[in-house]
Amino acid sequence: MNTPCVYVACLASYNNGILHGSWIDCANDPEDIETDIQKMLKASPIEMAEEWQIHDFEYFCGFDPSGYPPEKLSQFALFIEEHDILGAELLDIHGDIDKAKEVLEDNYLGCYESLSDYAEELTSGCYDIPRCLEYYIDYDSMAQDMELNGEFYSIQTEHDEHHLFIN
Repeated sequence: MNTPCVYVACLASYNNGILHGSWIDCANDPEDIETDIQKMLKASPIEMAEEWQIHDFEYFCGFDPSGYPPEKLSQFALFIEEHDILGAELLDIHGDIDKAKEVLEDNYLGCYESLSDYAEELTSGCYDIPRCLEYYIDYDSMAQDMELNGEFYSIQTEHDEHHLFIN
């Protein structure tokens, strides 16, 4: 996976019709990100430039890091590097790094090829299903009802990767 990064632009330059900025690797310490931002501002064609803004980003897997300070950018990037698309989706759903980490640690049920696989595993783990009844159980409908009833929610990261979480 590629490293999450942002394009930070100098607002003084931008407001004067000049495009000046740099790509910054966010999977670093917040101090390193801040240092890179200050270097970019110092190199600005507009004297005493102070303000910056994120104008673009890459490899955040759909999560928009715009408007966040270096400390949060670092946390988001490291979380996404560790958990890939699943991490980005959790950040997008919960909007908070601490909540995303908590949900991943406390509410994660696992990864399944389909939602019906989870329903089947849950059912067979709780009950001894007689062999003569096995083919009458509709695990697809059971899983759909469980999700609609709010018993869990899922994040699909690949065609056959459904990550399930307790609601």
